[in-house]
Amino acid sequence: MKNLFKFGFLGLALTVAVASCNNAETKTEAAADSVADQVEATTDSIADSLENVADSVKAKGDSIADSLKNVQ
Repeated sequence: MKNLFKFGFLGLALTVAVASCNNAETKTEAAADSVADQVEATTDSIADSLENVADSVKAKGDSIADSLKNVQ
């Protein structure tokens, strides 16, 4: 899932960067690298947040499951 976000945002960012630079190769490469770095940082942050939420939900589910085992 993490790579899916990375590649999607990277593709979008590169498309926008190429379209906005009017085919100036040096500007396009610099802009694409800059945008790619920003996209990667953002997607890493989102992926980490999602992983933290998933871990929290799993821990809560395990806690509820353990509570139900003790009730019976």
